[in-house]
Amino acid sequence: MSRPKVFVTRKVHQEAIDLLKEHCDVDMWDSDEAIPKNELLKKVKGAAAIFCTISDVIDADVLDAAGPQLKTVATMSVGTHHISIYECKNRDIYVASTPDVASDSAAEFTVTLLLMAARRCLEGVEAVEKGEWGPWKPMWICGTEIVNRTLGILGFGRVGFGVARRLKPFGVKRILYHDMIKASFGDDLNAEFVDQDTLFRESDFLVISCALTGLTRKMINKNVFNKMKPTAILVNTSRGPVVDTDDLVEALQTGKIAAAALDVTDPEPLPVDHPLVSMPNCVITPHLATNSHKARFDMAMNTSKNILAVLFRV
Repeated sequence: MSRPKVFVTRKVHQEAIDLLKEHCDVDMWDSDEAIPKNELLKKVKGAAAIFCTISDVIDADVLDAAGPQLKTVATMSVGTHHISIYECKNRDIYVASTPDVASDSAAEFTVTLLLMAARRCLEGVEAVEKGEWGPWKPMWICGTEIVNRTLGILGFGRVGFGVARRLKPFGVKRILYHDMIKASFGDDLNAEFVDQDTLFRESDFLVISCALTGLTRKMINKNVFNKMKPTAILVNTSRGPVVDTDDLVEALQTGKIAAAALDVTDPEPLPVDHPLVSMPNCVITPHLATNSHKARFDMAMNTSKNILAVLFRV
């Protein structure tokens, strides 16, 4: 009996590849860089499963190129917006992701970004690098403390709750959150389920940790910035398109909000000459929230396990 073919779109942990090879024939694009679309269309031919990453666009063309034997598209990511869910559903192709294993890493990094922006860490680093660090100055690079502030979280799932749980011991006065429904586990932190307007108006730190959907795309726009405190700090580690980039630029330039910390952007990556890149009150990192050794290993292994579960029901 022939073994099913799996195509892996990126160089990943060998342990994940070895797990697949126990049951499948595996072909891999052996590079850290994204596979070009023309190569992807050739490589997926005859595959029963595609092991992809968040930067691979899996659309109707890719599914057509793979053929009717394709059973699953498994992505080494939490999000699935790069996959045409509609096309997969119509073809009875199972889409699998890895939502559980990266939550701690993402929550930790979100807290890191919040602290960097609040305490203006990058401005301090740049001052040292430029030789601007002189005698002590009472008013130089003063940041914002977290104690007695209001933390607001849009999207109170694994990551949002993880951020709240980590920041509670910092002494935040209130934890507010908005989601589709009230989360019972929020009661453990005395977190308050509030409407969107309350979240936007009362938060000193607004953390975006919701999924990207038709409802959340560009949800954080000029209307929201007009409601926020001028001292507020926006933190986004979810998906770039949740925030309207042009409106964010205006909000930072005009002082509608104090600062932003972004691990995701729209577009992604940002051009080096984009206004946000050079703003001292905007911290940008290159999508690092799940970049821990453990998270990436677990994501790769779970992607392989997802493929085997679909193909062999194991």
